[in-house]
Amino acid sequence: MSRRLDRVLKDIRACRICRDTPSGPQLPHEPRPVLRVSSTARLAVFGQAPGARVHASGLPFTDPSGVRLRQWMGVTEEEFYDVARVSIIPMGFCFPGYSSKGADLPPRKECAVTWRDTLMKELPQFEVVLLVGGYAQDWHLGDRAQQSLSDTVADWKRITSK
Repeated sequence: MSRRLDRVLKDIRACRICRDTPSGPQLPHEPRPVLRVSSTARLAVFGQAPGARVHASGLPFTDPSGVRLRQWMGVTEEEFYDVARVSIIPMGFCFPGYSSKGADLPPRKECAVTWRDTLMKELPQFEVVLLVGGYAQDWHLGDRAQQSLSDTVADWKRITSK
């Protein structure tokens, strides 16, 4: 891993912006950035934000969504968590908390605004990118993303031909 990538990851893991200087409501708990990154990984999984279980474990996709994702991908847990082969990078690095109805809040905007471009500049090697969820699709596809997540998935051939 390059020194610059090491430095960016160290800074992300120490980040406390959403607690100390948030752009919206303060994070309701201590930040715990969760991501797995390697300069050798050729597959990138870009997700939304960690849920409460992932916040507790510190390992991405250690919840039912991870079981389902690995099944869809046709990979074992061991293959999925091989950081030399798979990088897992959410749009928001910390669990954002719950809404008044008990649902996970959307990813914090501070993460993507502060870290996304810097991190992606250090990771040019990805050959396959899996965009899991609307926030990841919107950020990475920009105006190529459709109105809904389902429409974007259905239009994947046109989107990836550009």
